[in-house]
Amino acid sequence: MARTALSHTLELGSLRLVRAIADAGSITGAAASLGYTQPAVSQHVRRLEQRLGTALLERTPRGVRLTEAGQVLARCGARVAASVDAAEREISALTGLQTGVVRVVAFPTASAVLVPAALTQLRELAPRVAVRYVEAEPPESVEAVREGRCDIALSYGAVEDDGIGDLRCRQLLLDPCVLALADDHPLAGRRRLHLRDLADARWIVGRHRLGRHLTAAAAQAGFTPLITIQTDDYVATFAFVAAGLGVALLPGLISTVAARHPGITLRSVSGGGRLPVFALTRPDLLRVPAVAATLDALQDAAASTL
Repeated sequence: MARTALSHTLELGSLRLVRAIADAGSITGAAASLGYTQPAVSQHVRRLEQRLGTALLERTPRGVRLTEAGQVLARCGARVAASVDAAEREISALTGLQTGVVRVVAFPTASAVLVPAALTQLRELAPRVAVRYVEAEPPESVEAVREGRCDIALSYGAVEDDGIGDLRCRQLLLDPCVLALADDHPLAGRRRLHLRDLADARWIVGRHRLGRHLTAAAAQAGFTPLITIQTDDYVATFAFVAAGLGVALLPGLISTVAARHPGITLRSVSGGGRLPVFALTRPDLLRVPAVAATLDALQDAAASTL
């Protein structure tokens, strides 16, 4: 049979079908793996054999076995199918750069500065990338990536806390913590403060990792913080601080917002430590340009906050 005639006889579906029969060792198994009925696969093979003018299968007591011609199709079909699949992934990735949707989940502090700056840059550099953004604290955000419910999660604190496993981690910044005091606090006028200077203070902290960070930093400074108010709402934290009900150790990311709140003084504080902020995604998503572009925008936005 001429090569042109053979090329018109074969199509990708036929090659994949013969490959499936080779892998399964039976028509029934191939049908199950491809989602077809057994009679449909048998009819397809018979029509293909008629068009090619040669047998592709030999019936045996244990099922079917590929003839030499069938083995050629299975072997070549695997290479063709792999090439087509690779092309589809690359084209999908290129299309995704123009029209893709990237799902991002981040902790609330990131919403104040980091995420808006990143999305603004992304809109300029890749205007057809649509980002769907929701807030969630880790480890919920990390689980969302692992389970495929989002593409990128922003987390903070020790990477080990997230048990990231085979996820890919990109550190965005080391965020220096700042101290928030009421304007009339006795230490508000001091430019240089150490965490131990607040050993007798009442503290306002979040219920998640920032609270654990304060406890660990205070232990390093030689005291146990007296925590009187716990809230994850930064607006409430600012109000409590301004009212003189306690002091707070805040992520640097939130400092520009806190500084605008009346009645609050912000100070750098030695011993307050830094919070690593990082982005997590699945390895396969790193090859998707829309996700890569979003990660780059987050990295650039983080760099601009330092």
